Amino acid sequence: YTSHSGLALVGACINRFTDFRKRINDVSPRSGGISHADIARGYLGLLCMGKSDYEAITDRREDRYFQTSLGLSVVPSAETLRQRFDAEADRFRIVTNYCAVDFVKRAEGLVTPLENGYVPLDIDVVPFDNSDTKKEGVSRTYHGTDGYAPIAANFGQEGWCLELELREGKQHSQENFIPFLSRVLSSARRLTQAPVLVRLDSARDALDTRAELAGHAGVDYVLKWNPRKQDTAAWLSRATREGRELAAREGKRVWLWSETVPQQKDGKSFSFRRVVRVTERKIDKHGQCLLSPEITLEGWWTSLSADAFSDEQVISLYQGHGTSEQFHSEFKTDMDIERLPSGKFATNALVLSMAAFAIKAPIEIVLTLASPPIDVVVGLYNAIGYFHKASAPVAAGVTPGTARSATPVTPLSDNAGVRIVTHLDDPAPAAP
Repeated sequence: YTSHSGLALVGACINRFTDFRKRINDVSPRSGGISHADIARGYLGLLCMGKSDYEAITDRREDRYFQTSLGLSVVPSAETLRQRFDAEADRFRIVTNYCAVDFVKRAEGLVTPLENGYVPLDIDVVPFDNSDTKKEGVSRTYHGTDGYAPIAANFGQEGWCLELELREGKQHSQENFIPFLSRVLSSARRLTQAPVLVRLDSARDALDTRAELAGHAGVDYVLKWNPRKQDTAAWLSRATREGRELAAREGKRVWLWSETVPQQKDGKSFSFRRVVRVTERKIDKHGQCLLSPEITLEGWWTSLSADAFSDEQVISLYQGHGTSEQFHSEFKTDMDIERLPSGKFATNALVLSMAAFAIKAPIEIVLTLASPPIDVVVGLYNAIGYFHKASAPVAAGVTPGTARSATPVTPLSDNAGVRIVTHLDDPAPAAP
């Protein structure tokens, strides 16, 4: 019996669909000892089990199933894992970021667009609470806690994490954002040629951002406007003259309209569409009359044309940006990496890159591939004795074939006549 039988699929996916082993071994020459690949893949296995601390590898050193599933020659010690990560953090991180995207591409992972044909690319900051520590880079985040402020880019309705970059807690969202944006757009193009819709919150509201996005073919955006120091009374006056009033409850009035805003940057002229919504409330939602009207000013920058997308549609598209929060929560809950394991910033940055890779590799990836690599899974499960092959799909969860144990088995999936066993009461035999 093993509580982590899915690692067989994780190892099969990583080793077949990436050159991770070769690339990570090539980052720096080694004349002996444990290979870079065994170090890195061992840690990926830990992350897929929801463990991020180095000491967790100690319990796996005699676990033959763990070693065989990931294709490791040796399972490293916690001390070796820590030392190698500290020494090779930057080089490992570059390889990991590349292979994480390459994995989705070579596995033909599904990248599902929205109904309008655009593939969403949601970028946002994910605060990590690391309070009461003296780790390098820990500082006050906008959540009011001491920690880090990583930035994540999730692609498609599946939420593929193209990159998860570690940032100091105090770092402004716009600082070094343009290079990050350029990288993830390049990664997105490796996965699909479909049009991309970038969705950003108001922390990225800057002319630099809009000008950068305008330079990418096949890329549109919806970016929340930050109405800094705006006169809401003046905007209300404009709304009554220029806006289209929408139906609203008693005591509430809403106006909506688009405007074109000309701007210049580095000698280039741009014209940006901005959707504006002004709301005036004289009675709150509980029926209480207000002493003075409450005026709310909101806006959204977009490159989508008014002919193809109405003001309401632009707002609706931006609201979908909120769904990316569920992908962020997986790092904190399922993978348990909020409290990063190292005191060194570069090493923790590597850990986040590893997490962005590992989150693609769990069992669900095999079930959502456009062309599941079942032949590899068959071979691996044959080698370690956790595989049963059906000659045809079987109803009622009955798995034909000769089992190593009389204990009933639980089929994980039925794909091309293959049943994958998740529980047996005796350990797997050694690989031949």
